Amino acid sequence: MVQFVGGRTDAGIGHVQQGYLEQVMRDHAEVRHPFHTAGAAAAQAAGAGVGAESRYRRLAGALVMAIVLLGCTGIPEGVEPVTGFDLQRYLGTWYEIARLDHRFERGLSRVTATYSLREDGSVKVVNRGFDADDGDWNEAVGTAYFIGDRDVGRLKVSFFGPFYGAYNVISLDEDYRYAMVAGPNRDYLWILARTPELDPGILRDLVERAGDLNFPVQDLIFVDHD
Repeated sequence: MVQFVGGRTDAGIGHVQQGYLEQVMRDHAEVRHPFHTAGAAAAQAAGAGVGAESRYRRLAGALVMAIVLLGCTGIPEGVEPVTGFDLQRYLGTWYEIARLDHRFERGLSRVTATYSLREDGSVKVVNRGFDADDGDWNEAVGTAYFIGDRDVGRLKVSFFGPFYGAYNVISLDEDYRYAMVAGPNRDYLWILARTPELDPGILRDLVERAGDLNFPVQDLIFVDHD
């Protein structure tokens, strides 16, 4: 899920809260505190020390991942989540096909998000991506909860304590083969699929649909899975 925000400011949050949260992040980095989920599941970075945590911090905001740091669980104006959502069918691994750029996924390829059900009914989120500069895999673990009815594709995700990010499923194939997910505003968009590649015609249709919803599709990054 993506869930989760980096370099841009959501007008609904404001610069003050963004600065505060960035300071919190710096403080946690200084004490080498691991990211943790709202359900208190410890998220372990590979290796130890500042380098490992730095890699971990980058992915903790990913596919969906980055929105969580601003704690915004809204949905872009004029955009609606899917209804008739079936969590059981949505669980499993999704491949990130395209995304709008943000700093927490910058430079990552082969990005996946894997969702599984926890005993309390929440959703375990595992985001994973390859950083070619480091030559290493980055992984972040979070927890997602439904915001309202469980048959509506609106969830909130936490990778960092009490801060939540929006995970809005705004388009979903009837066979759950591909999906489009938005964050709290139009700066955050992900196209996901069950396979590393998506039929070009389907991808084109999804991009056009996102463009019709006024997302900046000209800025989409198409993710390498080779």
